[in-house]
Amino acid sequence: MSAPLREGVTQSPADEVLARFFAAGQQYSAVPGHGQLWSALADATSGGKAFRPELFHSVYLGLGGTDQVIAANVAAALELLHTALVVHDDVIDGDTIRRGRPNVAGTFAATARARGHREARARHYGDTAAILAGDLALVGAVRTLAGSGADPSTTTRMLDLLAEAVHVSAAGELTDVRLSMEGCADVADAITMAYHKTAVYSFGLPLRLAAVLSGQERYEEVLTEYAHLLGVAYQLRDDLEGMFGDEATIGKCVLSDLREGKCTPLIAHARTTDAWPRIHPHLARGAVEPAMATQVRVLLEECGSRAYITSLARDLADQARHVVADLPIGDLLARWADVVMSGGGE
Repeated sequence: MSAPLREGVTQSPADEVLARFFAAGQQYSAVPGHGQLWSALADATSGGKAFRPELFHSVYLGLGGTDQVIAANVAAALELLHTALVVHDDVIDGDTIRRGRPNVAGTFAATARARGHREARARHYGDTAAILAGDLALVGAVRTLAGSGADPSTTTRMLDLLAEAVHVSAAGELTDVRLSMEGCADVADAITMAYHKTAVYSFGLPLRLAAVLSGQERYEEVLTEYAHLLGVAYQLRDDLEGMFGDEATIGKCVLSDLREGKCTPLIAHARTTDAWPRIHPHLARGAVEPAMATQVRVLLEECGSRAYITSLARDLADQARHVVADLPIGDLLARWADVVMSGGGE
């Protein structure tokens, strides 16, 4: 990652810790099946923008934190948590591409196909590998945070925050699937789901960990409010990219939301428009042809849903900047809002 908020720094604060983590895990590679799984997980952890570790680290330093060793461990735990949730999310969504290359599920499915297995069995093998790899990453996140070197009371508090984020994110993910299945959410419900699924662990957790570790818990409440607003804005932008973005640029399939019938705020708004009877038949059909996707995009433009969500994301980011304007790190957090709204994420 080219860190946008630490001039001259080109590495994530988590990089060295993650390198040691994956080197240590190789001790289990004599167990049949472990080596390829561990290698795929290491690959899944690399190549992203690592903005969660960088968000945490920059705010930790901004709040007066000084222990770089502990901070690096916490940053690595955040990246491992993100990897775990992303790997599992790709299974849930049926996606096989992430960051422009085959993800864990896609890699193992391809291996099975090369061995002559039929498509259904190959996909099952790939999904199995991804679930297991995500489990390893989640355990790694907990262990890395627990062994960060912080004092016992701080460590307990940070583990509590991690557990809370995982519980909320899991519930948000399940709600996402349920809403897509039932297709009955309004915009407010879809936004709440996005907050639970993404904003809590991607923004709330890094900022709250920074406050706790730096001894500045008095800022935790306002940082949580900022995280809520900016995290939803981030998810709205991600939804827009998932519908209107270029696959080569964003590095993942741009048809998956249509294929799964995702009830994003974008789609929830479209349900309130006259264009909905023409959009609805194209959702959750299993296979999505490019021409069909193009037609849906045109309809989302014409009915005003794209403009509405774009404006809402911008307004939420502005609100996020406002709530932290008086903090000592207000300028730093305003710059993070700029990064998010310019497409920095994943």
